[in-house]
Amino acid sequence: MATIELRNLCKSFDTGKQGLGRLHPQRNTPSQPFMIKDLNLTIPDGKTMVVLGPTGCGKSTLLRLIGGLMTPDAGEILYDGVSVNHVPPGERQIGMIFQNYALYPHFTSRKNVLSYFLFRKSTPELDAMAQEKYRKTSELLGVDIEYLMEKMPAHLSGGEKQRIALGRCITRDPRLFLLDEPFSNLDQPLREKYRVQLKKLLRHFQITTIYVTHDQREALVLADLLAIMNIGTIEQIGTPQELYEKPRSMFVAEFLNFDSDTPAINVINGEVIASKLRGMVIGVRSEDIELGEGRLGPAVVASVTEMRHVPIKHTAILSLNIGGTDLYAQIPSEEMATLPDEVSLRFKRYHLFDKSTGVRLQTFPEES
Repeated sequence: MATIELRNLCKSFDTGKQGLGRLHPQRNTPSQPFMIKDLNLTIPDGKTMVVLGPTGCGKSTLLRLIGGLMTPDAGEILYDGVSVNHVPPGERQIGMIFQNYALYPHFTSRKNVLSYFLFRKSTPELDAMAQEKYRKTSELLGVDIEYLMEKMPAHLSGGEKQRIALGRCITRDPRLFLLDEPFSNLDQPLREKYRVQLKKLLRHFQITTIYVTHDQREALVLADLLAIMNIGTIEQIGTPQELYEKPRSMFVAEFLNFDSDTPAINVINGEVIASKLRGMVIGVRSEDIELGEGRLGPAVVASVTEMRHVPIKHTAILSLNIGGTDLYAQIPSEEMATLPDEVSLRFKRYHLFDKSTGVRLQTFPEES
């Protein structure tokens, strides 16, 4: 295990005609190359940090820099306070799993799992260690793993390859796990199954882990800490709950969505609510909007444009309009029948953001 620290890490690319510019055409162009600039990050010993962000924001580049597969232009990468900038990847004690799993095609599954030991001189002690690692890994990966062990990678399904790749990582006794969207090639039921299994393994081994994904559900299941990345920078780091409740910026507030039935956050220009809020943006989650009837009570009045029942949650999603701005609220399903066409609103909790910078200025009600 190890504490990983990145200090002022920089990496730039000449995107050219077909480089990284295609990943974010608005920002990464030949005249404005993709960059990771002055990135600082600490992953505590034994914790799982999930790096979450849109496609092309630099997540995989960051992972490859940490693993030594790419060389930074500037800055330091430290394992337990020691710089590893010039340490080859094979000497960093890392277990890596990428989307293609990178299994040895000419090895059986068993040999793939034990490949760390096969490339070392055999001794009684090493052989005993290999067998114990194999036994423990097989046990943790599930009782049905044994039937895969004599198969070649070409005869394994995507989910089976993932399990073998994970087993190979574990037997290497790594200080650090690096995982780059390892479940992206699996269908949804298998993704659900294997991410829960991976969470159990990470808890058992307490290995420092950096997990890259664009899947928010995956991030919420696996993360001890969540880092939101955007165009080569880390926008915010914290627990998933901290980032949801106290987003540092509009980007974080709009990107992080715990409920796929509604947009992440309702965004309203401040002047729509009050002239003194000109130059600001109000951000309010759908669950933080309460409704009243008619024009009594709160001064903010909205038209109900649509209602949608969500049976599993016993709620209804309301589409509302305030001064030409659409927003969404949630109410108990039983209130749908008596809802008028026009309702007054109260925001139980909301954020104020600077309209030009996107930075959060304040959250109401203020916390003591």
